[in-house]
Amino acid sequence: MSRVVVATGDVLGERIAGPAIRAWQIAEVLAAAGHEVQLVTILECAAASDRFTVRHVGDAQLRELEAWCDTLVFQGSLMHEHQWLRDSVKPLVVDVYDPFHLELLEQARDEGEARRRDIVHNAVVVLNDQLRRGDFFLCASEKQRDLWIGSLAALGRVNTGTYDGDETLRGLIAVAPFGLDAAPPVRTGPGVKGVVEGIGPDDKLLLWGGGIYNWFDPLTLIRAVELLGRERDDVRLFFMGLAHPNPRVPKMRMAVAAEKLAADLGLLDRSVFFNQGWVPYAERANVLLDADLGVSTHLDHVETAYSFRTRLLDCLWAGMPQVATRGDSLAELIDAEGLGLTVPPGDAPALAAAIGRLLDEPELAAGARAAAARVAAGFTWPTVLAPLVDFCAAPHRAPDLLDEDLVGRMAPALGIVSHRPVGLRANAALARDYLKAGGPTLVATKVASRLRNLAAGR
Repeated sequence: MSRVVVATGDVLGERIAGPAIRAWQIAEVLAAAGHEVQLVTILECAAASDRFTVRHVGDAQLRELEAWCDTLVFQGSLMHEHQWLRDSVKPLVVDVYDPFHLELLEQARDEGEARRRDIVHNAVVVLNDQLRRGDFFLCASEKQRDLWIGSLAALGRVNTGTYDGDETLRGLIAVAPFGLDAAPPVRTGPGVKGVVEGIGPDDKLLLWGGGIYNWFDPLTLIRAVELLGRERDDVRLFFMGLAHPNPRVPKMRMAVAAEKLAADLGLLDRSVFFNQGWVPYAERANVLLDADLGVSTHLDHVETAYSFRTRLLDCLWAGMPQVATRGDSLAELIDAEGLGLTVPPGDAPALAAAIGRLLDEPELAAGARAAAARVAAGFTWPTVLAPLVDFCAAPHRAPDLLDEDLVGRMAPALGIVSHRPVGLRANAALARDYLKAGGPTLVATKVASRLRNLAAGR
């Protein structure tokens, strides 16, 4: 058993979004594996667990936890907001399942061009800082892994230290996608059919399983519903949430445009419905089990190529057929496993036709449901987080970050400031890491390397 801190920059409470869900499930899986876990957030916390500690922390408490833990797992901009973490001698696991610098290319369009450039640039700075310092990284797909290996290589992290003894680099960066509960969903109360005015118990419910962000394309979906409505009157589209639980995430331009289009087409609160709040996490199964079809549509841009549409996993968990825009990893999975149908970006007639087929062809829908049950088993949280469980069972520093020569070569070549620890305490901690990793011989080698670097003025 080891001591693990899982830190998120998202809200932990009754209503939680993707980053907080992932952090919570990481804590659950690590606690179930026998580790002593503390899940912390730097924002609001109104959650509790009898399996691990959950709390809000400030800088002082986070420093205490860093001293306490054997491993610290974090996501988002935590290290940027607490820059002393760069100098920690503890193993840091960086969860980069969300390439947010690509999301911000679209999201920040609302901010004006000058501000948008600053936001995107700052996101790249934040991520590069994490990539320079992390001992182990988690990402959501093999395609994402290629993106991050390229980024790591550009920063000098793909080197003889990380490569020798691990030519696959799986010990540096592993695939750990978003997951789903091992137990199937169980209804605990009403969903939306017969509850939301305008959605009847016999209507065909299309479910958009999350918020509306600028990199999505709800407009084509709404137009597809309008096309379907010309021939039938039983199709209802429900968007699960507009008011994000994280106060730092504003209502976005695309959400406003979606509501306006639905109103302009005469569909608002007749065929298209928006939940102005956010469905509580513990109650989401009630909505999922009401749905006949999961839908996810997005634009054709670079964010799509490296995304992992986590909302589609809830549809997989509930065993419902899915229709999605092509271009991301989960759309490829839908096609490969027969989980539903995919369509080109921006093609409302093709989208309407695909929805109609899955609603009207029982054998096609039944095949998608059977495929969902089969595929879901491979996406349970304990399964997808196995690489992290293995790392926390034997936490260690990345070998190149313990090599003074390699660190010295990286920083000057990149024109960056080295954030290596300094002082007696840091040197003692490094010596302990060297001793643990390679015994007295490695300690002697590193001391000799340090003396050579000092003599050379590095």
